Amino acid sequence: MRLNDSRSQRSEDGGQKREQVSLISKFGEMIKTVFDLEVFNISYRLTMDIFHVSRDFPKAEMYSLTDQITPSSRSISANIAEGWGKRIYEKEFRKHLIYAMGSLEETKVWLLFAKDCGYLSGETFETFDRKCDELGAKIYKLYENWKSL
Repeated sequence: MRLNDSRSQRSEDGGQKREQVSLISKFGEMIKTVFDLEVFNISYRLTMDIFHVSRDFPKAEMYSLTDQITPSSRSISANIAEGWGKRIYEKEFRKHLIYAMGSLEETKVWLLFAKDCGYLSGETFETFDRKCDELGAKIYKLYENWKSL
């Protein structure tokens, strides 16, 4: 991925040369793992916030709304991570970012159901909705700007 810059280093590995690539974000920070990606971290925090709030849904929703919103929100981070693991194939990473955007949109619908059923306050829903929109914009920007090395 080239956010702004990339740097290569040659290293010796058992007599074989291999090229190790470090990715540099626009802020000059090294991106070595999926945990260094801003979109992954934002999506993970969002997922955990949704998980914690869904624990307060009525027990009658345990096998319906709760079982829908938790997996869809987890799928956002999971797809970003899976795509990161395949990032040398540009189309694969971008495809997983599209899947992450789809899971994000599904999560937004479940949040709307939770609000309309009275399980989330309007204020809590608006906070989640704003976070979802910000995350969606960041995932889309990464999708648009991704270039394989």
